[in-house]
Order: sequence, then structure tokens, then C-alpha cells
Amino acid sequence: MRHSPEVSRYEQIALDIAGGIVRREYNEGDKLFGRSTLAGKYNVSPETIRRSVALMQSIGIVEPQPGRGIIIQSRQAAETFLREFEGRRILEDLKERVSNLLVERRKLDQTLEEELNQLLNYTFKKTSRLQQIEEIEVPEESELVGKSLESLRFRSVTGATVLALERGGEEFFSPDGGIPIEPRDLLVFVGPPEAKERVRQLIEGRR
Repeated sequence: MRHSPEVSRYEQIALDIAGGIVRREYNEGDKLFGRSTLAGKYNVSPETIRRSVALMQSIGIVEPQPGRGIIIQSRQAAETFLREFEGRRILEDLKERVSNLLVERRKLDQTLEEELNQLLNYTFKKTSRLQQIEEIEVPEESELVGKSLESLRFRSVTGATVLALERGGEEFFSPDGGIPIEPRDLLVFVGPPEAKERVRQLIEGRR
């Protein structure tokens, strides 16, 4: 018979005796061994046997009778005791499994939170590097005036690509890299966030 680790020794002895009664190793009306004999059989103190007998007496399995000893009273009471214990053991096992699952869930929640944070951090870094469309006007005093995008190595210096050039209200998409830049030209370009500052530095001659 399985015994839960929480079951005390005197309860284990009562369960063992009740099991013997149910298996008809003892019959109703039979006399159990004396307390000292039971203490020797189970290698426990007489106090432990006294508590075990008191437990079985309280639920009607046995009845100590003066001059006769400990008498088996009811097989049905023994069966009920075993069923109730089995139900208790099942509940304790379920409680332990639920407790273990809660621990595992907390670990899983922690792992999930860590992975989610990593995902968000990675996503933030990636999105922060996404190309942005910007535009900037070339001042009249800019060093770019009269020079072409090609001669300025615009893309390699700034990391940006000019998508369009607006001049006098007219837009030139994908302008030829050899076209000289004129004052008030509006450059529409795409690049990473830092590209705008690099374009500004190039226009202001601060390379």
C-alpha cells in the first residue's frame, strides 16, 4: 500500500491493520495482538500503538474491551477508512502536481517575459534602422551649388539615396548623378536616421 510522505507513523500502522481486515487477514470479533506485541511488530513505541488504536477506535474499526484486548469491530469501517485515505492521498497528489505546475508556470512566465523583451529590443533596433524619407533645401551659399551628386560621392558619404530633385516647381525623379546642383534645389532622399544629419553637414561644407 502506498503511503503519502505526510502520513504519520501511527496512521500508517492503522492503514496497514485496516488493509489486513479488508483482506480478511483479521475477521470481525477477532482479537488483535496486544499493544506491546504490536509495538514490537512495527518497531515503534507503545505510545505510537496507543495513538493508532485510538484512531481506529474513533472510526469504529476496533474496540478495546477490558479483559479481552483490542477486538475487530467492523470490516466496513476499515473499508471506509481506506477509501477516505485514498481520496486524501489523491487530493494531496493533485495539490502537489498543481503546486509544481504553478512553479513551472512562473518559470515559463519569466522565460516568456525575457524572450519577449529580447524580441522587443531586437525589433526596436531593427525599426530604428529603417530607412526614412527626408527632404532638404540647398541654400544659395552651399558648397554643393554647381557640383553634381556623382562628384560629391553623395551616397557613399551620407548613406542616403536621392529619390527626387525638385527645382522651380518641377520634380525630377531618380535624377542623373551628373546634373549640377542649383541654389534652392530640394533634395528628396531616403536613408537611415543619421543620413539626414550627414546630408546637412555635406550641404553646409562640414564633412
